[in-house]
Amino acid sequence: MKKIKKAARLVLFNCKSLVGFEILYKLISVSLFVPLLLGMFNLTMRLTGYSYLTLENIISFALKPVTLLALAIIVILAAIYAMIDISAVVFALDQSMQKKRVTLGQIVQFSVKNSVRILQPKNVLLVPVVLLLLPFVNIGLASGFLTTVSIPEFILDYIKANNVLSMLFAVAVIILTLISVRWIYAFFYFTLEGCNFGDARKKSVALGKGRRFRDFSQLVVMQLAFALIYIVLLLAAITLAGLVGKLFSNIFLLKWIGSTAVWLTIVLVLAVIAALSVPFGYGCVGIFYYRRKAEVGEEIIHTEAPKTEKNPRLKALSKGISIVAACAVAAVSLTLGFLLSTGRINPEIEFLRTMEVTAHRGASAFYPENTMAAFAGAKNMGADWIELDVQQSKDNRIFVIHDTNLKRTTGVDANTWEMTYAEIARLDAGSFFSDDFAGEKIPLLSDVIDFAKSNGMKLNIELKPTGHETDFEKCVVDEIRNANFEDSCVITSQIYEVLKNVKAYDDSITTVYVMSVAYGDINQLTAADHFSVEATNATRSMVSQVHNEGKQLYVWTVNTKDSITRMIELNVDNIITDNIELAKQCIYESRYSNLLAEYMKLIQ
Repeated sequence: MKKIKKAARLVLFNCKSLVGFEILYKLISVSLFVPLLLGMFNLTMRLTGYSYLTLENIISFALKPVTLLALAIIVILAAIYAMIDISAVVFALDQSMQKKRVTLGQIVQFSVKNSVRILQPKNVLLVPVVLLLLPFVNIGLASGFLTTVSIPEFILDYIKANNVLSMLFAVAVIILTLISVRWIYAFFYFTLEGCNFGDARKKSVALGKGRRFRDFSQLVVMQLAFALIYIVLLLAAITLAGLVGKLFSNIFLLKWIGSTAVWLTIVLVLAVIAALSVPFGYGCVGIFYYRRKAEVGEEIIHTEAPKTEKNPRLKALSKGISIVAACAVAAVSLTLGFLLSTGRINPEIEFLRTMEVTAHRGASAFYPENTMAAFAGAKNMGADWIELDVQQSKDNRIFVIHDTNLKRTTGVDANTWEMTYAEIARLDAGSFFSDDFAGEKIPLLSDVIDFAKSNGMKLNIELKPTGHETDFEKCVVDEIRNANFEDSCVITSQIYEVLKNVKAYDDSITTVYVMSVAYGDINQLTAADHFSVEATNATRSMVSQVHNEGKQLYVWTVNTKDSITRMIELNVDNIITDNIELAKQCIYESRYSNLLAEYMKLIQ
């Protein structure tokens, strides 16, 4: 508890300047820096002749000399920008340790000057460290810019499904954690003593010797305590808002002004707390850094703040801007509060389209994938669509399976094109999942179409060509047409040429292009009627772009509540998931519950 208080005192001594910097940093990130990087990337695409990127062309794009140069510049700029945040916080905390007040201008001046030292040859390792190491062990220490970095869900799912990759991933995380623990004081040495990053790393290792993991565990506890305080304040703020609403429930003017004031205060307080999260993280490290230095008798070297001249006119201008901004925030808040209180705007999420749920390979979380049991389970759980994968057997039959090799799901080490369907039909496709499904067979596409027609289900039929087929696309389309099922299915593929072949044979068939990577003007891919993207690629601008062309956007494979909720907020058209019931529940809750709506009920 004493260490938490010490860290809090360090942060609060120059709280005004720190909060001002963090808010400015976030605003610049959103309004200038991120658009700048995106602009550079888009310019690179234009210079190399690429209007869109998918998994099929991204490697050729990445190997272009112009792309390699542009990516190097982007990475360096991102590292410098992230280092500005780290330098600013370390500098301000050091000034607090000396009981010196610093201004926002001094923080900006020092942090920019310190960060460009990344460009020095001896500090080149700082680039991968800032961009790779800190996000892996993010306990509130990493820059706000870096915390947006995430590993796509489909990659994590692929890693989890492979024991070797899972082990390698776990080892990589452990190694990065150990390195982070060893280098935990390096940024303080680099920033405060002006040494190069190599020397800073060595000094950090020496300083933490003997107490490394004890300090790290205490640091984690301190971060958890900060998170707990944040949650408690949030709950207290919401409770206060409810009480104020009830207190003035019979006097509209007081209810309007009172509730607006409470919510405005909540937003401002939580914004300040969020802005202090990174400084507090470094404050915790700073406590250990200064204490360890004192214990081992190492000289504590402080840095000097840049000299700045006081300008009365600039100070008056700054005060005027602050007053105008405060008045604008108050006016907007009162207007919004009035509109909500009178019911003139509806805080509930609006759905202009019907959002549907697709069962990925059937209800594959509870049944063996791509089997009739999984498809029946999907129906029982309320799925709107069933996604399945089809391939062609040695005797040209279209059957349902994902892998090109049969071993994972049947135990037979043979490729799909090497066996006739009669041989495939004898295999056990259920025991790999559970003994309860022993004897489950691999179905034909025609069997699944018959099931779907009988049960009012729609099919997302993904073609998985192996290169050994004969008229693959034609065979699939013929089966769909023979069953008069054209209006209840889509043909999808991760290979664009497959969709072009489908359209060449029958332009009336609805096609969907499945993309692990999607960037740029994907609407130029005219053989695709709709698009299906890996969920972490989906953005609001992409949804708008696709919808403006009258097309739909599917997202895959979305299995957690957070990711499903994000897709709902983006207003995608179709969520492909292994967890059907969770997706349906999230969609239902998003339609009929909302924090603002509940609050309005509470105060009315």
